[in-house]
Amino acid sequence: MIDLNQYEILTFDCYGTLIDWEKGVLDALQPVFSSHQIQLSENEILEWFARFESDLEQGEYRKYKDVLRGVVQKFGDQFGFTPSATELNALVDSIKHWQAFPDTVEALKTLKQRFKLAIISNVDDELFAFTAKHLQVEFDEIVTAEQVKSYKPSVQNFRVALEKIGLPSEKVLHVACSVYHDIVPANSLGLSTVWINRRLGQEGSGAYLPAQGKADLELPDLKSLAAIVD
Repeated sequence: MIDLNQYEILTFDCYGTLIDWEKGVLDALQPVFSSHQIQLSENEILEWFARFESDLEQGEYRKYKDVLRGVVQKFGDQFGFTPSATELNALVDSIKHWQAFPDTVEALKTLKQRFKLAIISNVDDELFAFTAKHLQVEFDEIVTAEQVKSYKPSVQNFRVALEKIGLPSEKVLHVACSVYHDIVPANSLGLSTVWINRRLGQEGSGAYLPAQGKADLELPDLKSLAAIVD
């Protein structure tokens, strides 16, 4: 158990940690596959999504909207169909409807009473603005991939966040669901980390590339983090 009293700010990954992005991805893509008679299990969809998204986030920066369009195109290339213009935008258009996990808002409100809160997310500013409405708390800092012009697991996203936060790294606790995108790079900078393992008990790695890394604390949800605050 880590001593939460030593931290002044909690930084959060957003999609997958606060927002149920796997449900969002599935709800957006399953109708596309159905219209082209493509049969894929939920785990297959999520694992292909993880590969395609990671590939598209490498190299020269492109906005997350373009990454998501590229993911749909890669599904088409992989499974032999041509997405329509509407289908290419299926993921982009769906983000504004992606919902917070049932425990997210109450937990954030509890944590906000004790800590500053920040977001470090692989997203565009405009897309996060839609999501922020679902989270119902005011964040002290918001750092997006669009601002940094790179995507986690790049450590640059965390370095920029630390610069904006302006506190020593030992006062910062990073909370995230993805070992690949968040725990590994945050650990490499000496940040303390909490792994919110929302896939506990489920098969496969879901919408995250597999990675090896150990957080300072592993919890099944955000409610469990809020519960250990004095």
